[in-house]
Amino acid sequence: MLAITRKNEIKDIILDKKSITVTELSKRFSVTEETIRRDLKQLEEEGVLIRTYGGAFIQDGVENNVDLNLRKSAYVQSKASIARCSKQFIHNGDSLFIDSSTTSLALAKEISDMRLTVMTNSLLIINELHDKPNIRLIAIGGNYSSVDQAFGGLNSNLTLQKYYLDKAFVSCRTLSLENGITDSIESIAEIRQIAIRRSKEIYVIADYSKFNHTSFVHICDYDDVDYIVSDYEPTDEWLTLFQKHNVRYCHAKES
Repeated sequence: MLAITRKNEIKDIILDKKSITVTELSKRFSVTEETIRRDLKQLEEEGVLIRTYGGAFIQDGVENNVDLNLRKSAYVQSKASIARCSKQFIHNGDSLFIDSSTTSLALAKEISDMRLTVMTNSLLIINELHDKPNIRLIAIGGNYSSVDQAFGGLNSNLTLQKYYLDKAFVSCRTLSLENGITDSIESIAEIRQIAIRRSKEIYVIADYSKFNHTSFVHICDYDDVDYIVSDYEPTDEWLTLFQKHNVRYCHAKES
């Protein structure tokens, strides 16, 4: 197969699936992983996709749910900056909900030395905090998703509804001026909606790539949010929206 033909097929695959691993493509086209990495690099230069460790993904598509293993290595510096900025709002003794996003995982690592109650549906965060004696960890069980490495569904929702929390740190798939805060997967959106209702203060944590897009499921409007923490450089339109809805914006910058 000619390289140009292979790249066109890779483009079609990723437009359909939204994310793909190097290993999958290597097996599919019977070429080395190094060849696939070169193809992905060229497609990234053309603006087709975003490369990450082990694969690639695209941002577009309202039902776009990228495998967590790919998301973990994307926008790493952004997530670390957001985690450091978010930590200033957390105090010893707080009870928190932290959701199953990779940005939330960065936050969990940042606060692991604090004395907190942490509730989460993320397997990665459970693994990160399970051996910290200063953390009272409450794991929300339910139906396990290997794509998100998190629990969701009816049992997760019923468990979360039993608690009241000081602060909820929730991510999202996208934020839009017109359509609010949205997600790709209904079960993930439901967990976040419940956490928002059961918490005194709501923090949306999202890197710059999530702004000015809309996804499949509505999570909440800006009136439901107290803080947005991001490394996005807000335009005048966004600043006006924050002011209108009394949202405090924390601009996370690299230290």
